[in-house]
Amino acid sequence: MAEDLQLQSHVGKSFPIKPKLKPKARTLSQTPESKYWSSFKPHQIPNLVSSIQSLDFSPNPPHLFAAAHSASLTLFSSKTFTQHSVINSFKDVVTCSSFRSDGSLLAASDVSGLVQVFDVKTRTPLRRLRSHARPVRFVKYPFLDKLHLVSGGDDGVVKYWDVAGESVLSNLLGHKDYVRCGDCSPVNAEMFVTGSYDHTVKLWDVRVENSRSVMEVNHGKPIEDVMFLPSGGLLATAGGNSVKIWDLIGGGKMVYSMENHNKTVTSICTGRVGKEGGDEAMQYRILSVALDGYMKVFDYGKMKVTHSMRFPAPLMSVAFSPDCMTRVVGSSNGIIFAGRKKKKENEEPVVGNFWSLGRVEEHRKPTLRPSYYRYFQRGQSEKPKEWDYVVARPKKVKLGEHDKLLKKFRHKEALVSVLNGKNPENVVAVMEELVSRRKLLKCVSNLDNEELGLLLGFMQKYSTAPRYSGLLMGLMKKVLETRAEDIKSSDALKGHIRNLKRSVEEEIRIQQSLQEIQGIISPLLRIAGRGI
Repeated sequence: MAEDLQLQSHVGKSFPIKPKLKPKARTLSQTPESKYWSSFKPHQIPNLVSSIQSLDFSPNPPHLFAAAHSASLTLFSSKTFTQHSVINSFKDVVTCSSFRSDGSLLAASDVSGLVQVFDVKTRTPLRRLRSHARPVRFVKYPFLDKLHLVSGGDDGVVKYWDVAGESVLSNLLGHKDYVRCGDCSPVNAEMFVTGSYDHTVKLWDVRVENSRSVMEVNHGKPIEDVMFLPSGGLLATAGGNSVKIWDLIGGGKMVYSMENHNKTVTSICTGRVGKEGGDEAMQYRILSVALDGYMKVFDYGKMKVTHSMRFPAPLMSVAFSPDCMTRVVGSSNGIIFAGRKKKKENEEPVVGNFWSLGRVEEHRKPTLRPSYYRYFQRGQSEKPKEWDYVVARPKKVKLGEHDKLLKKFRHKEALVSVLNGKNPENVVAVMEELVSRRKLLKCVSNLDNEELGLLLGFMQKYSTAPRYSGLLMGLMKKVLETRAEDIKSSDALKGHIRNLKRSVEEEIRIQQSLQEIQGIISPLLRIAGRGI
């Protein structure tokens, strides 16, 4: 009894409940650098067939960029992202491309082991350099040299080329696995680095006589990309999920390891942030992309990640334009995620501040109007206005093989071509066309036994179909009249005729059953109609 009273007292006692407060919306304050990278207006370049293996900007204005995808190398405008030109002089997948320092030539490598040099304006292949025994994975023009090339590939050999003479000046041996990447020194035309799947990065100097590497660093993972930092004394390597910075002047000592990616880092490049003048100018960052879909911006002066951006696909390559206005990222599904820096409308261009003259406005180009003559001389890169009318080109119709043969009046071959296909509508359409040309019976009479078997097999399958029975049953009578002797002499053709006879008899029985059912149902429907 006492326990019941104690329980009732506990039940009747009220306990105050603290009300749940609604969570306040958190507005994360963006840093100036995050605002800078977020100010790039996003743009997508889709439908490039396969993954974007390489991206490279021309060093000279207007800074075209080359995208290596499948067996093509496409040049795009860095301002409008429209296609400028396409180079299709490849027999295999393009792996890498590199502009010369003057932007007039472009070198590219492919999986067949060939390195080609193209004229950017005419897209003409000027040199074909073939010496690698296996696929070439990287090719690079030295920054201060217009006459030589560096290449490396799956044969583990790094080659130093004389482009004019189409010859190899040095075969640099030392890597024990595939050579996947490389970069040339920005301060010395004779020095460059290469990265390999043997976890090592080697520094080469072509002036060394024994063709051995000058320095070697071990990243600890297969190297996917390597590059010199703008000073020339630091080196950045990408492999596994980390980006590491090495001090070459200090003997190859590792300075820092950035491990903010969850999957393999595939490509790195440098980008410059800040304004055109002042204390914030000339601040370089490392841009890294990985298979986890993230692009990270790393400030190697403060040794920290300052910005991160997510993309909806694994990323394969990244590049930043020399004028700091365009950023492009290549993905594994054939899409280029581009970004163009937004310019403020009230931003006044500065010519100089010498002798304290202040800001001087540049002469602005007058806007084109339909009343001007130059309005009708605009190029393809000009953006359309609201009142412009875009004239769409009609799409070219792709003809099938039978259509091409009919155009050439090769009637029998057209009939055999569609009989080998799996589309009965095409077969009947070709037969009707041959009837209108009065060539169907002639084609049937010229068929050999194997081709006649294809025709009989088609008629056996589709003669009872209501859509085709009118044409095919009449054709069957003509075939039996004209090719009776050939059918009697071939057991295979006799088998087709027997099968055709069975399917026709089965169709007749079905039709008779349907007629009987119709005879039973029709009076009932009439009686039901009178009752209503």
